Amino acid sequence: MTSLQQRAELHRQIWAIANDVRGSVDGWDFKQYVLGALFYRFISENFASYIEAGDDSVKYADLDDSVITDDIKDDAVRTKGYFIYPSQLFSNVAAKANTNDRLNADLNSIFVAIESSAYGYPSEPDIKGLFADFDTTSNRLGNTVKDKNSRLAAVLKGVEGLKLGNFDEHQIDLFGDAYEFLISNYAANAGKSGGEFFTPQHVSKLIAQLAMHGQKQVNKIYDPAAGSGSLLLQAKKHFDNHIIEDGFFGQEINHTTINLARMNMFLHNINYDKFNIKLGNTLLAPEFKDDKPFDAIVSNPPYSVKWIGSDDPTLINDDRFAPAGVLAPKSKADFAFVLHALNYLSSRGRAAIVCFPGIFYRGGAEQKIRQYLVDNNYVETVISLAPNLFFGTTIAVNILVLSKHKTDTSVQFIDASGLFKKDTNNNVLTDEQIAQIIGLFDSKANTDHLAKSVTAEAVAANDYNLSVSSYVEAKDTREIVNITELNAELKKTVARIDQLRTDIDAIVAEIEGGEVQA
Repeated sequence: MTSLQQRAELHRQIWAIANDVRGSVDGWDFKQYVLGALFYRFISENFASYIEAGDDSVKYADLDDSVITDDIKDDAVRTKGYFIYPSQLFSNVAAKANTNDRLNADLNSIFVAIESSAYGYPSEPDIKGLFADFDTTSNRLGNTVKDKNSRLAAVLKGVEGLKLGNFDEHQIDLFGDAYEFLISNYAANAGKSGGEFFTPQHVSKLIAQLAMHGQKQVNKIYDPAAGSGSLLLQAKKHFDNHIIEDGFFGQEINHTTINLARMNMFLHNINYDKFNIKLGNTLLAPEFKDDKPFDAIVSNPPYSVKWIGSDDPTLINDDRFAPAGVLAPKSKADFAFVLHALNYLSSRGRAAIVCFPGIFYRGGAEQKIRQYLVDNNYVETVISLAPNLFFGTTIAVNILVLSKHKTDTSVQFIDASGLFKKDTNNNVLTDEQIAQIIGLFDSKANTDHLAKSVTAEAVAANDYNLSVSSYVEAKDTREIVNITELNAELKKTVARIDQLRTDIDAIVAEIEGGEVQA
């Protein structure tokens, strides 16, 4: 069995667990239990691997809790960010899950203990609340303790049965991949409410490569609307062989989603001291003011979300919005996120932001913000993507690439709306198509029907319209008709019709003559 076949089989098994065990519970509501169990197994095996340190004579799961000293515990928390006693390990809990009539209570105690182990340590904010959504007392699991325990046991045993190989070899990759697979499937099956914050891996890959194009190393990477962390993780994958000095930063307003993002970091082997994702409203209570600027910014902020805007007169003095001289409309906060990202961007970096197409051609405040961006030479490229790439929406979104180190004043427009592969529910970008877009972005060369660089003066003359279709001529897919050839064919057809009529008339005359003689 090839590695791809193994991964496909693993995905099939995981989805079967997620789908079969939930019973009548809504898939989106049930996701935290499957994801949480997968995470619980990961950190248990990760922690045991750390304690054993490659010594085959030591099996942490078999040790008695009483042999653990305070010094061992203190050292482990400082290194890993948390502590798990042998009895609390996933393998030991799962082994007795079917016969434990206190399973829901025991799991709750273990999760509280793991989070509590970080209290007073630098890792506390990264560990706190990780298991908050794994509610073992929820009626979603069943109306009685027995029902709850039965469903929890089924989840644990299902995750226990997943064959993920040796931890130190490739298990980390498989865990992370399995986690992203589950999130994407839940998002795909949940409709708009569930999929709002999930950026598909193929789109994340494009955005990450745009943001970090040409950089050999970056100080840090930032996502102001972090969601489940997929954009940050694509940045990590892109930079596996390079240097990310200070790690991964993000802010997320949704409590459940930030837990997914933090788990996602751990599952991709990013230690607590290499990421910092904070809960809060990015526009009204921005974090990391003291940490900016960032060399790479990636973001897929919520489309046209409402915000307080001009109802708060102090915001026009905010150093993120003041330079533009106008606030994004109250009903459409898109440009508020763009200006926020620009403010956090370093002089050597790039920001790649998914945007709703309407912001690039509407008038009013949005036009004034576009003028500010173009006149100050911040807009490097606008890319229009194919429709139906995202879960929960079929619209063809754009990617705005901002830069503070442009070497000329032109603006590049790329029409990638025809670059996609049809998939079951959504369109996807292949690696070849991503490479094609990056190639166009890198070269800045004009390519018929695909890319065009336009002077800032021309953009200004066009009322600062940044819509790709205004500059890149769409390919005419209509069939080309040769009039000369068409006329020749018509003459042949007419001659043939005339001949047929003559033949028919002769036949009719012959028939009529025969009838008269008779």
